[in-house]
Amino acid sequence: MPTLNIVLVEPQIPQNTGNIARTCAATGARLHLVGPLGFSIDDKKLKRAGLDYWHLLDITYYDGLSDFFSRNQGEFFYFTTKGRHVYSEVSYPDNAYIVFGREDAGLPEELLVQNEPTCVRLPMIGAARSLNLSNTVAVATYEALRQWGYPALESKGKLTKYQWKE
Repeated sequence: MPTLNIVLVEPQIPQNTGNIARTCAATGARLHLVGPLGFSIDDKKLKRAGLDYWHLLDITYYDGLSDFFSRNQGEFFYFTTKGRHVYSEVSYPDNAYIVFGREDAGLPEELLVQNEPTCVRLPMIGAARSLNLSNTVAVATYEALRQWGYPALESKGKLTKYQWKE
């Protein structure tokens, strides 16, 4: 099964990180948290947003971007409102790293300039500053998984009291 890596650089809002952790747990994506974090990892809001999915989560912590890059190899895609390429026009390979910045500041511009071909954005109206981080991660995650044919994910739901008609 292909591996998808979701990277949060210096996340500040525990509820966003909790929601993203739940998305990662439900899709089998690996979560990478690059510090410093704007909250304690045992924050109640973080745990509540992730609910009871923490046992399904593959999570790694890093002291900073240099620590993260020294420990990981693959293709990196930087989601940013400053990107000049549309996220859905990119082909995400196995072991792709999808990188997101702080809710209040995004990714460092120096990093973006050094990686312009892999800086991508979700289209939106010009007056909108950005989408919520957890929503953007969900869109990005499911685009990569869609391209891969949703490997190892259940695509048909089941009713509890009734049966679907064939």
